Amino acid sequence: MPAFHDTRFPTNISLNASGGPERLTRIVTLASGHEERNTPWAQSRRRYEAGYGVRSLDDIHAVIAFFEARRGRLHGFRWKDWADYRSGPPSAIPGPLDQRIAIADGTTTRFALIKTYASGSAAEIRPITHPVAGSVTVALDGIPTAATIDEGTITFAAPPPQGIEITAGFEFDTPVRFDTDRLDINLAGFKAGEIPAIPLVEIRI
Repeated sequence: MPAFHDTRFPTNISLNASGGPERLTRIVTLASGHEERNTPWAQSRRRYEAGYGVRSLDDIHAVIAFFEARRGRLHGFRWKDWADYRSGPPSAIPGPLDQRIAIADGTTTRFALIKTYASGSAAEIRPITHPVAGSVTVALDGIPTAATIDEGTITFAAPPPQGIEITAGFEFDTPVRFDTDRLDINLAGFKAGEIPAIPLVEIRI
């Protein structure tokens, strides 16, 4: 059965990979020349090309081992997106005030980790399901507070008082799978500078 393997793709390879978020927008041009635009996706889906990160035969060996252990497209795994892996900018160490998680209602003890992408008056909220162990810090109205972190959920021992702002900082991985059941690696071409194709796609957990 398909499963999610809680292991991370080699980070020395993902560091030089390419990719990012993808949207699905359907556009219909009307007779007037105006457009109607809509999307069936509530959130973006990220795609990556890991081949750009392969720099040596040892890298190829590591990718083959990782691919075989995941059985191609069958099992998901963790991916470090070096362009977007922290609650704040990649250059800043995460802090407990980075992301507003929720306003306490006085009864709820469990809150989902999220990251908000804002520009102007628009914002998009992304669920964070795979935080990096030990990286999450939490605050209540700016005061660092202890909490239990489990698969992207913050749990407090007691409900925070109503009206309290809950914030958090963290590092996180993106859940992905291989988007191919075949690795076609030409060693002669690789030595001549050819990049092997190793596509990955984000999965919903």
